[in-house]
Amino acid sequence: MLSSVMAVATTNATAQDLMARQAPVDHKNKVVEQMALKNTIERENLENPSSNLYDEWENKRTHAVYPLPESYKIDLRGFHMPTKSRVITSNFGHRWGRQHKGLDIKVYIGDTIRAAFSGKVRVVRYEGRGYGKYIVIRHNNGLETVYGHLSAQLVHENQIVKAGQVIGLGGNTGRSTGSHLHFETRLCGTALNPALMFDFRNQDVTGDFYTFRKTTIAHESAQATALRGVKNGGRYTREEVQGTTPAKKDNDNLADNKDDKATGLIITGDGSYYTVRQGDTLESVAERTGISIESLCRINKIGRFTTLTRGMVLKCS
Repeated sequence: MLSSVMAVATTNATAQDLMARQAPVDHKNKVVEQMALKNTIERENLENPSSNLYDEWENKRTHAVYPLPESYKIDLRGFHMPTKSRVITSNFGHRWGRQHKGLDIKVYIGDTIRAAFSGKVRVVRYEGRGYGKYIVIRHNNGLETVYGHLSAQLVHENQIVKAGQVIGLGGNTGRSTGSHLHFETRLCGTALNPALMFDFRNQDVTGDFYTFRKTTIAHESAQATALRGVKNGGRYTREEVQGTTPAKKDNDNLADNKDDKATGLIITGDGSYYTVRQGDTLESVAERTGISIESLCRINKIGRFTTLTRGMVLKCS
């Protein structure tokens, strides 16, 4: 009888030991599986951001429209304001007998424009009677952002970008009456009022999340315009646009985007740029910026006899 009890006890102890030894292995396998799944999701997001909302990834149509969900929670964390400008010159909504699908933000030619969220560049194009030089980026939070009237596009289609990465320079190209950034936020191709999510005056987003709802979007958009839009446009000083005063400059902005008055160069973290003036030639630009004509042509992919036009932006490094 005693031997039988001892045998059972020994068997139970052995089983428990096996389970105890197996538990860390099972836990490790589970962690490995979770990491593999996370890596797979991250790779899919890099290749096709927000594939749960968009059936395809294509570069032919700027505003391909997809079915809108009844509601959708948009993650605004990890954002970066696309410009340091605090001045909205034109609201989202009805304007001049047509719908204005974004906000117009006052910027100057050559001002740094950055990606609002991490994502993948879908469109880099020129539209003479509309956006001018513009960029469309699809983000992992479901949004697509549009940046219009640029003087230079510094990214290419299918490029992966991080929030805050320099993607272009402010300008006045296309159908534009003055230098500004036309900024759009779209969900499944449908334009949403950027003021629902971005507060340019305070250089912040409106919260960690914004929940889109079909039933309340019109009312919420009108409220956002009343809170964060502009009633009357006008002329603004650089200090007003950038939220500084003559007595107290924004040192972060000066460090971020330096303007060399002597040469006309604008220096950013991604290199230096020169905005062509009236009467400029490749020879005069090369002399002014201290870079050879051959280098200018190679960097900007232009020919030796290319005619320069006023407002054209040349990369110099």
